[in-house]
Amino acid sequence: MIFHKNRQKASVGRRTKVWFFISGLVVFALLIIPYRFLMKTTSTDRFCMICHVHPHADQSWKLSTHHNNSSGTIVHCVQCHLPPEGEGYFFAKARTGLKDLYGYLFKDTAEIDWGKKKLLENAKKLVYENSCTECHENLFPLTLSVNGGNAHLLYTTSKEPVSCLNCHLNVGHYDKNAALHAHDSSFGVTVTSTEPPFAEPAKVTGFNNFTEMIPGTRVSFNMIALPGGTFNMGSPDDEPLRDPDEGPVRKVTLSPFWIAETEVTWDEYMAFFRATSSQGRTEGQVVTTQKTDAISGATPPWGAPDQGWGKGSRPAITMSWHAASVYCQWLSQVTGKKYRLPTEAEWEFACRGGTETPYFFEGDPKKYTSEGFLKRLIKPDTANIASRVVYSVNSASKTEEPSFVLPNPFGLKNMSGNVAEFCLDFYSPDFYIADSTRVDPRGPLKGQEHVIRGGSFKSDAKDVRSAARDFTKTKAWLVTDPQMPKSIWWYSDCIDVGFRVVCEIDTTAGKTDTR
Repeated sequence: MIFHKNRQKASVGRRTKVWFFISGLVVFALLIIPYRFLMKTTSTDRFCMICHVHPHADQSWKLSTHHNNSSGTIVHCVQCHLPPEGEGYFFAKARTGLKDLYGYLFKDTAEIDWGKKKLLENAKKLVYENSCTECHENLFPLTLSVNGGNAHLLYTTSKEPVSCLNCHLNVGHYDKNAALHAHDSSFGVTVTSTEPPFAEPAKVTGFNNFTEMIPGTRVSFNMIALPGGTFNMGSPDDEPLRDPDEGPVRKVTLSPFWIAETEVTWDEYMAFFRATSSQGRTEGQVVTTQKTDAISGATPPWGAPDQGWGKGSRPAITMSWHAASVYCQWLSQVTGKKYRLPTEAEWEFACRGGTETPYFFEGDPKKYTSEGFLKRLIKPDTANIASRVVYSVNSASKTEEPSFVLPNPFGLKNMSGNVAEFCLDFYSPDFYIADSTRVDPRGPLKGQEHVIRGGSFKSDAKDVRSAARDFTKTKAWLVTDPQMPKSIWWYSDCIDVGFRVVCEIDTTAGKTDTR
């Protein structure tokens, strides 16, 4: 009897297990089959294009090496823009899908800054590094060039963060105007002009505005006379969105000086490059005298320094602080004047234009800033600042002509925005506290990096305030330079810094004549 009961219990137990097993299979099938179908359906290129309706997405992809190649291999959208399956694929897909759906339903695609999305720092957010290496497992194929081998070796060994996109930014979406990561040996080839060049530089006999003429060229630029005086340098504690290195506020007195109306343009910088460049010089040689020659001129760059945006009167970019300093030496030599980079104090005095507000125009940085979750939903009021500053909101993610915005009260253009500007001073975060100089102050006597001011076309409104400070990042800006040693003339990873020049009064002559 007991044996019979035990057999019954065992039989019931087996049936229960079988029932649970079959039920599990049914539930699994009901869940996994739709899941796999859904995942497959929503991962096609055609499905991606439902939300990504901007024309260049599909067109540029089909022109890229990920689609248009001799092997016939096609790299699909999800293979770059999602991680490999099993590495957070589902959650990344859900997050990305919801974001794209929101943009499709509530944003006007005509108002989206596609240029900004293509910038390196933004592209890194849209492409998964492990997706690149999923396909490109062998980073050192036999067909790899020497420079490519050096770059991939750097990628595998660098202590600094290096992304595949640092060198292969446009590999997935072709851009004919993109800077190629190759040595541009033809850069700066002289263009023949029928117009006679200037024979002499400008003659300055008084402290007034003047137009400098670079001898041997047709290039000229305007210099604005600033009388100097006393002003409050730095930002007060109650200034919105200030950083700690901007204070404390101190009264500073400056001697008169001239400063360029605009940032050094490509026309101006190319005059220097054509006059001093030499194909045969050795990279790494340093200027040891005030006199410039072929050896002290810039070497040809890698890629297109203007990023395909055009040269002319646009601000020159991607040259190093050293190159900007040598440019000033060369300009001094050919004009007979004393040109240099502005000190940090001179720069801020010129930027403020006689004002003591966060900007040289009226406005609250908190109302202008685009940072923060709420500002993504509620667009900031930009009408006033956008007419005076080229920054992230109105720049289309590139430099603009000086005439794009209004000048400041001193008649200077793009002191804030367009490109950030090198200063003569070394950077120190606490120099305002440590330094007691109040007349024509200079930065620390030594340091690793130099001050940059003004913010750029990539900057938020808080970073184009008159007192906002930043500094060069030499190592980070040379990460993808394939040369060994690294270039002292060009930054491979910085596209939004330039400079403007200052001209000193020749006090040794006992007069204002600079020649």
